[in-house]
Amino acid sequence: MTDAGAPPPALLPPLKADPRVIAAIVASALFMQNLDSAAVTTALPAMALDLGVDPARLGAAITSYLVALTVFIPVSGWVADRFGAKRVFMAAIAIFTVASVLCGRANTVPEMIGARIFQGLGGAMMVPVARLLLLRQIRKEEMLSAMAWLTMPAMIGPISGPPLGGFLTDMFGWRSVFLINVPIGILGLALVAWKIPHVPPSDPGPPDRRGLVLIGLALALFMFGLETIGRHVMPAGMPEAGLVLGVMFGWAAIRHCRQTPRPALDLSLLQIRTFSQGTLSGSLFRIGAGATPFLVPMLLQVGFGKTASEAGLVSFATALGALAMKPLARPILQRFGFRSVLIGTSVLAAAGIAVAAGFTPAWPLWLIFALLALGGLFRSLQFTALNTLSFADVPTSRLSAATSFSGTAQQLAPALGVVLATTSLEISTTLAGHPIATVHDFSIAFLVAAAVVLASCPFFLRLSPDAGEEVSGHHSGAAKQAAE
Repeated sequence: MTDAGAPPPALLPPLKADPRVIAAIVASALFMQNLDSAAVTTALPAMALDLGVDPARLGAAITSYLVALTVFIPVSGWVADRFGAKRVFMAAIAIFTVASVLCGRANTVPEMIGARIFQGLGGAMMVPVARLLLLRQIRKEEMLSAMAWLTMPAMIGPISGPPLGGFLTDMFGWRSVFLINVPIGILGLALVAWKIPHVPPSDPGPPDRRGLVLIGLALALFMFGLETIGRHVMPAGMPEAGLVLGVMFGWAAIRHCRQTPRPALDLSLLQIRTFSQGTLSGSLFRIGAGATPFLVPMLLQVGFGKTASEAGLVSFATALGALAMKPLARPILQRFGFRSVLIGTSVLAAAGIAVAAGFTPAWPLWLIFALLALGGLFRSLQFTALNTLSFADVPTSRLSAATSFSGTAQQLAPALGVVLATTSLEISTTLAGHPIATVHDFSIAFLVAAAVVLASCPFFLRLSPDAGEEVSGHHSGAAKQAAE
């Protein structure tokens, strides 16, 4: 990682390519990852049937990937500095593509989980390094626009993922959902090799091996405990031991990172108020929102008896609403500022998730589609605001450390969201004595997710009205009076 006390690195030579072109190309990695995540969720019931397990318990295929992302992301900044961001980015795309093939060939749950962990290794290097490639080439006032260009192409993945995953599952089987990544990965590699400027490696110093090991063990053990506790899939006491050991290793990791000069996770970044709010406070929102992409297709197939294609066509409404919001994010943030937007969208997004608790088979699919699309609008604005605010005040010399830290938090949150969803379903079905989840159990899970999203709102109230104004272009009344 870049030492917080080190002098800022020399400025990189000007890019020959338009930053918007760079953003669109590196977004190919985000597209592939988001397409994979959205399509796999839609195909999950078919995968569970073929592998002979309960759909809710196959959530481990999703969480194992997300945990792998979280475990390996802390080292991504150091690896990008040491070997060159473009080279690492291309290697990550290749790993992700090969791992997708292995997922498509899995015949047992352990094989699937192992392949998904390998896939997570590639994903861990793709997303933060893609963001780092872009952030190092833009000015503060270009950040909001560049983030929109980065995320808009990537949103095509969640839009096309559910219907494509449903169609492929119904027509060719669930294995084809993973194999679709092969041509996308090859195209992404070609575009990166052709258009992305070379970024020379630097000497970031030795990696914080002890910190990386402690963080990896803490996250892996804690998520293992959360994923397996109360499900009777592991010997008695193992899930509880995983949780306890995860907390202990986490405490040791925090203590270590506070004392070492080049930590795996630079906790001093939390002293930057906008980074702290965007990363940590935003994680509560991401956890609750991360439960819904898992719950919606499962509800439609397990609860309503819809086909994978039907579930996919309805589920992509959220991503469609998110894409529609992207061009509007900049003027909205400029008009209202980060604080007001984060508070307002937290409330509106929580309300949208709570409405989903009322879905029944009697609801027309077009109305469910419309409500999901509306919820996607608010969640998209929230994610754009959080992602931009996190880096609004981070110095250039600390971008590598910041992207690693932020990436770890952003990937851990969806994993916790899936665990929140599966745990809520498991508890509800157990208390009600159902062999499988019913519509009522899904309603409980949606309400729990909505409550977690709403819990982020009080933290955003602590933000200053002029937080991130250099990036958003919004000037509060107090700032205007001071200027006058």
